[in-house]
Amino acid sequence: MVESEEVQHMSEFTIYPAIDLRQGRVVRLAQGDPGRETSYSDDPLRVAQRWEAAGAIWLHCVNLDGAFGEKGKKNHQALTRILETSLSVQFGGGIRDMASITLAFDLGASRVVVGTAFVEDPGFVLAALEQFGPERVAVGIDARDGMAQIRGWQEAAMITAEDLAQRWADMGGKWLIFTDISRDGMGSGVNVDATTALSDSTGLRVIASGGVRTLSDVQRVRDAGLAGVIIGRALYEGHIELSNALTLTQV
Repeated sequence: MVESEEVQHMSEFTIYPAIDLRQGRVVRLAQGDPGRETSYSDDPLRVAQRWEAAGAIWLHCVNLDGAFGEKGKKNHQALTRILETSLSVQFGGGIRDMASITLAFDLGASRVVVGTAFVEDPGFVLAALEQFGPERVAVGIDARDGMAQIRGWQEAAMITAEDLAQRWADMGGKWLIFTDISRDGMGSGVNVDATTALSDSTGLRVIASGGVRTLSDVQRVRDAGLAGVIIGRALYEGHIELSNALTLTQV
């Protein structure tokens, strides 16, 4: 019985359409650079409804204002509108204290993603993990050349992604979102090798992010046994039809 449950668990693969919010607008940044922004919509709810209609179950939503240390009131309002859909939302960006986690959950998020705070205040993240549980608190590790980056990718953390991921596993975490910054928003292909290495070395459920351009990228992530993949620009620019991608989640 235990073995069959484990096989079922490992077969789960989730595709997360991304909605990155900047002052309430849906945008994408090339390699996280706020000076290289492409705006796709002023109506986040309509975008979320589009992904919902295509069959998505989860949505990955990032408060870019919060990630850059700015006030994100418009983005919180946008999150409230997005949650008018039936989608479960994984929400990150500027989650750096218990108040911001509580607010995200109060607004209706299903899971929060902590990045910078995990580097600077791991004790707080451990407290959040103990209070809300491993299904609701994830850590996001964004790396450039193997080194973790923080504060909206504007600063180097002086710790490797591998060491940071192991810290999370040792604390009892379950979910990890790994982004190769050099590939994010570039459509250059997912860094499957680095992402899989983190999963294999830590046992964490790792969601790949950054660089998805074609269905073959999605298939490579799935075939590597990873927990999921986040797709952004490829959906907005028509390189991938979400409904086609979602067929790869069927076992």
